[in-house]
Amino acid sequence: MRGRTGAGAETADVVVVGGGQSGLATARELLRRGLRPVVLEASDRPVGSWPRYYDSLRLFSPARYAALPGLPFGGDPERHPGRDDVVDYLARYAARLDCGIHTGARVAEARRDGDGFRLLLADGTHLAARALVAATGGFGNPHRPAALEAFHGPRPHAAEYRTPEPFAGRRVVVVGTGNSAVQIAAELSGIARVTLTGRRPPRLLRQRTLGRDLHFWLGVSGLDAAPLGRFVRRPPTQPVIDDGRYRAALAAAAPEYRPMFRAVRGDTVVWPDGEAERVDALLLATGYRPDVGWLAPLGALDDSGQPRQRAGLSTVHPRLAYVGLEWQRTPASAALRGVGRDAAHVARVLARRLRADRR
Repeated sequence: MRGRTGAGAETADVVVVGGGQSGLATARELLRRGLRPVVLEASDRPVGSWPRYYDSLRLFSPARYAALPGLPFGGDPERHPGRDDVVDYLARYAARLDCGIHTGARVAEARRDGDGFRLLLADGTHLAARALVAATGGFGNPHRPAALEAFHGPRPHAAEYRTPEPFAGRRVVVVGTGNSAVQIAAELSGIARVTLTGRRPPRLLRQRTLGRDLHFWLGVSGLDAAPLGRFVRRPPTQPVIDDGRYRAALAAAAPEYRPMFRAVRGDTVVWPDGEAERVDALLLATGYRPDVGWLAPLGALDDSGQPRQRAGLSTVHPRLAYVGLEWQRTPASAALRGVGRDAAHVARVLARRLRADRR
């Protein structure tokens, strides 16, 4: 592996940790600026977490808006690609990159090594890097609210959900009101009795307006690329993009929506009106947190485990950067359609800093 430490070993210009959409887009942008990145992906394919998403997942953005820089998605540009379509696309994207991409390479920790970094992998391998990009996303770190641990029944996270069949005939409460929560709750409602609950009702956005997809309007208005991340301390709940199906499903109470229950007691939830109801399972669509615990030895994280960064650039180490954080720079920073802009920004700054250090 290029970049292994040891006698006569070479130090990588940049190690990109994470071989999903964020890491692959970053590798391309680094290559365009004359750097030789090494990409480390913990799974067996350079496609990130996509194979582990639920079977029915479909992108809310049409294919024409879902591509990474340098490679169109292919096929009908108006279709909404499914999970496996994205997996195939990312595999093709990775195959076109002229850099070292190493799978089965999980990073255990990163430490300072002079002006650069030394990475310890789970298999005991050490790597040296002049610069480092964390592009590990959040799928490996699902958020499970501590208050819900009092529930004695099954509490799977959306990260563990694949198909509705295990919940057939059950009483299920889906916790969360974002895209995944609504999509999963609507699917479950076909074979289970489902309530969707959250601090606020789902916020539905029409998929099409005046004959154009929402993402067209986000593009022409500039909102999709607006640098709003500098003003957002906590990412807001994402609206649910709806072609009419979810509005109709909620109107038909399939699933029903109820405001967040106020307590959990054993296998019972207590609703705001005082009703205590036994339920078979809570399905937690409660989001994710950055999966960057391996950066803790660098002092790069705050007390809550969040990266200390501004616009994807570490405020702790000038050669450490991030790509793929929610609202890192724009509302689309964590999405296929937006990650390329952040990758270009990070690559441009790191290349400039590395060139300056060579002088």
